[in-house]
Amino acid sequence: MRVITDKGDMEIKAVWFEHNMVRMIDQRLIPQEFSIIDLENYLQVAECIKNMAVRGAPSIGAAAAYGIALAAINDDDLTEAAEALRSTRPTAYDLFYAIEHMLRSIELGDEPIAAADMYADQIIERCRLIGMYGASLIEEEARIMTHCNAGALATVDIGTALAPIRSAWTAGRHIYVYVSETRPRLQGMKLTAWELYNEGIPHAIIPDSASAHFMRDGVDIILVGADRIAANGDFANKIGTFDKAILANSMGIPFYVCAPLSTFDFSLTSGDQIVIEERAEEEVTMVEHIRLAPQHSVALNPSFDMTPAKYVTGFITEAGILPPTEIDRVRKFRLEEASILD
Repeated sequence: MRVITDKGDMEIKAVWFEHNMVRMIDQRLIPQEFSIIDLENYLQVAECIKNMAVRGAPSIGAAAAYGIALAAINDDDLTEAAEALRSTRPTAYDLFYAIEHMLRSIELGDEPIAAADMYADQIIERCRLIGMYGASLIEEEARIMTHCNAGALATVDIGTALAPIRSAWTAGRHIYVYVSETRPRLQGMKLTAWELYNEGIPHAIIPDSASAHFMRDGVDIILVGADRIAANGDFANKIGTFDKAILANSMGIPFYVCAPLSTFDFSLTSGDQIVIEERAEEEVTMVEHIRLAPQHSVALNPSFDMTPAKYVTGFITEAGILPPTEIDRVRKFRLEEASILD
C-alpha cells in the first residue's frame, strides 16, 4: 500500500517478517500517527491481535501465521502457541484457517518463516484477483459505499472491498466513495479514509446513520468485506453491515461481499452458528478516556453482526463472482487447494 509520511511516500505491507521479528503497522494510532510494532514471540503477536493493533480477517490470519512461525523458530510448544492465538478473536475465520495451514505446513517439513511468507503472499494475490473481478462491476462515475475497513491494512496489502475500488481507479475510472464511519471503533473514518487519501481516491466520510440518506441520493453499489461466511452464504462482518444490506435490498442497490476463499467456513451450515464477539463496553461509553455515557448505564458492544445470504447480490472471490446460490463452488476450490498442499 502507498503511505504518505513526513519522510516521504513509501510502499509497505500491513504485517510482515523482518530481522527475526514480526513487524506490523499499529492500526490503533492511524490516522494521527504512523508507527511500526516489532514482535519477538507469539504471545506478543496474540496480544496485538486481541487489542486490535492488527485487524481485518486476512491480516489477522497472516499475523497468526507469523506467530506460529515465531513459535517454531523459538522452539516453543506449537500446541500452546496455536491455542493462545486461537483465543484472541472468535469470529474471524481466517485466524483459524491460517493456524491450521501453518501447523500442517510445519508438520510436512516446510521452513516456518517461508511457509508464513507464502501464506501472506497468497493473501495478496487473492486480493489482486478480487480487485480484478470486482472492478468489472464498477462503472464510470460510480458512487460506491463501504463499511468498516477492508483495505490493505486489513488484508496485508491491496484489500478485499477496497481492491475493486483500487483496481477501477487505477484503470482510470472516475469514482466516488462514501466511507461509513463504522462506530464505535471508527475503522471507516480512521482507516478506510486514510487509505483512500493515500491513494488519491475521491471520497467522503459519512455517519453510519446517514447511509439510507445517501443510498436514496444515488449509491450505485455497496462493497463490504467479511470475517466469516457460512456454508449457506450467511456472513459475519463489522456491526452495522446488516443494516446496510437490508437498506440496499429495499432500494435495489447491488450489495457485494468481497472475501478470499479462506473466509468461508463450511463447518457451519448457517450464520446462526457464527460466534459473535462481544467487546468491552468502554469502546462505546468512552472516547480517549472521556466518559460519554452515565456511569450507571451499561453498554452492549457486539463487534459483528450476521447478514443472511438473501441480502447478498454476490460474493467477489479470487475464483470469480458467485451468487449465493452457487456458493458451494467455493468448497470445490478449497478441496483443490488442499490437494495441491498435499
